[in-house]
Amino acid sequence: MTIRWADWEDWPELCKRDHHLPEQELRRAIRLRRVLVGVDNGALVGWLRYNLFWDNTPFLNLLYVKEEYRNLGWGRALHQHWEEAMKKEGFSVLLTSTQAEECSQHFYRRLGYRDIGGFLLPPEPYELMLAKKLA
Repeated sequence: MTIRWADWEDWPELCKRDHHLPEQELRRAIRLRRVLVGVDNGALVGWLRYNLFWDNTPFLNLLYVKEEYRNLGWGRALHQHWEEAMKKEGFSVLLTSTQAEECSQHFYRRLGYRDIGGFLLPPEPYELMLAKKLA
C-alpha cells in the first residue's frame, strides 16, 4: 500500500476516470499537489482530490476507490495521509460535502466530520456540508 502525490505518470488513468472537472483543471490539480493516489503493486487503486474553499480551507472534492479495492481501508488511508499533509501545512479545519442520500456521509462522520449545514441546488438532491477540526 503506497500513498503519494499524483504525478504525470498517473495522468492518463486519472484523466480517463475522473470526469468531474475539465482536463486542464485536473492538470492544474496535479501540478499544485492537490491529488493523492493510492497504489498497490503498481496499480492505481484510488485517489483523493481537493481544493481550497474560500481560498483558505482545504475542501475534499473527491475521494474515489475502485470497486475491487473498497472496504479494504484505502479510503481511510488516503484521507489520513491528506489530513496529515494539511496539518503540516498549518490548516486547522477540513471541509467536504456529500449528497444527503449517499452512504459516504456515514464514512465521513466516522472520520470525525460533523454536519455544518447544507444547500439545495435543483435538480440535485440536498447537499450536506461537513467539517472536521484538526487536532
